[in-house]
Amino acid sequence: MSMYMHNVCHIGGGVLLLMGLGTVLYAMVVWWRDVIREATFEGHHNASPSMAFGSTTGLRYGMLCFIASEVMFFVAFFWALFHSSLAPKVEMGDVWPPKGISVIHPL
Repeated sequence: MSMYMHNVCHIGGGVLLLMGLGTVLYAMVVWWRDVIREATFEGHHNASPSMAFGSTTGLRYGMLCFIASEVMFFVAFFWALFHSSLAPKVEMGDVWPPKGISVIHPL
């Protein structure tokens, strides 16, 4: 999709984009068809399972997992940043920032 938007001339790029979008749309239709079928005919996706553990326990656990995943993402991001800046590798020329990158003087 990015190659198509940057006008990189490849044969079949537009076809590949349409095939990808068609696949995503098909998956969405089939997913929601199954959810509606399960709710209508099989009785799933109603409020009764959440009442077994308390009305908001699932929401609390979901929010806790979301916050934990965000914390882990930022820890990993800054870990990589500090690892690269405090112990530069030979591949980067043993300097931080790497050679060829111009930085703005802070003062």
